[in-house]
Amino acid sequence: MATDYFAILGVDKNATPAEIKRAYRRLARDLHPDVNPSPEAQEKFKEVSKAYEVLTDPQKRRIVDLGGDPYDQGGGAAGGGFSGFGGFSDIMDAFFGAGAGGGARGPRRSRVRPGADALITLDLELAETAFGVTKDFAVETAVLCDGCQGAGTAPGTSVAECGTCGGMGEIQAVQRTLLGQMMVTRECHACRGTGTIIPTPCPKCGGDGRVRAGRTVTAKIPAGVENGMRIRLASQGEVGPGGGPAGDLYVEVHEIEHDIFTREGDDLHCRVTLPMTSAALGTELTLTNLDESDEELEIKAGTQAGDRITLRGKGVPRLRSTVRGNLVVHLEVQTPTKLDAEQTRLLTELARLRGEEGEASTKANPHGGLFSRMRDAFNGR
Repeated sequence: MATDYFAILGVDKNATPAEIKRAYRRLARDLHPDVNPSPEAQEKFKEVSKAYEVLTDPQKRRIVDLGGDPYDQGGGAAGGGFSGFGGFSDIMDAFFGAGAGGGARGPRRSRVRPGADALITLDLELAETAFGVTKDFAVETAVLCDGCQGAGTAPGTSVAECGTCGGMGEIQAVQRTLLGQMMVTRECHACRGTGTIIPTPCPKCGGDGRVRAGRTVTAKIPAGVENGMRIRLASQGEVGPGGGPAGDLYVEVHEIEHDIFTREGDDLHCRVTLPMTSAALGTELTLTNLDESDEELEIKAGTQAGDRITLRGKGVPRLRSTVRGNLVVHLEVQTPTKLDAEQTRLLTELARLRGEEGEASTKANPHGGLFSRMRDAFNGR
């Protein structure tokens, strides 16, 4: 049977949080170990504290209101885990089923169980992951059935005691083993260990207490998130069986590639292509950054292909910080592929003035032909 936490505190089942708090304080004053050191008072104080913790936790109280127990071993209470064999009875249970060792029967399973977590992938632009955004998106999960509010029963009906196990949630049978005939206890197949059945299930959910439905969820994406990161939205996942508390929804960020900028951690990178003449003579450019601010670039005379300009503090904000990374501009120099007669004449004259006229073999001049030598000249060779 589920623990009556309301009775432990001496409050009504419709008690408000304030009434529960007052009742707990009243009992705690009398039972606290500093006031009453007796073993009985200490045990009672533990029960009262546990009841207060359950009834002031919205998710746990919902389980209690629906007839379950958040600390029921079959109810999926948090913190449960495998603890190994505790003795001969546990070993017999492992081989021959629960109760084979003749020990006490375990508690019934609760119909109300916590829901599972859900995962969705959200596509975001680079600017959205860099500077944050509030995003609405559609998701389909199990939600509370509005026909029965999670009870699983049709309107005007209620659950009934299981006739197969008599409300125990388990049945006993004689089983022949290598050690002879033994009495084994197994989970009742009719009620699946809950001890109750639903004679008239809710027509909307079929007795499950939940239905699948689409809904819109709002997520606040913080600035600085990276591709593959997950954002947790508490209690936005799947509602549990019997209308149990919902799990969490995890939003996995998928960063869409940008046409101009790439990202490496907190730094942004982009490429700017310069005409050969601008690289040789120098110039000034205006670059529109990812945050749409204008950045002035000073291109120095004699700039080479592969040179970089670093603008500090113009990159992506660091996650949960106001510090920003850098914007790194990679410079590329474009060599003309088609020249008209006048352009050819001028470049030829430049080559003559620099003593670079004529073609030279690769063997004689490892720097190559005319335009390669011009490149070397711009580099100060």
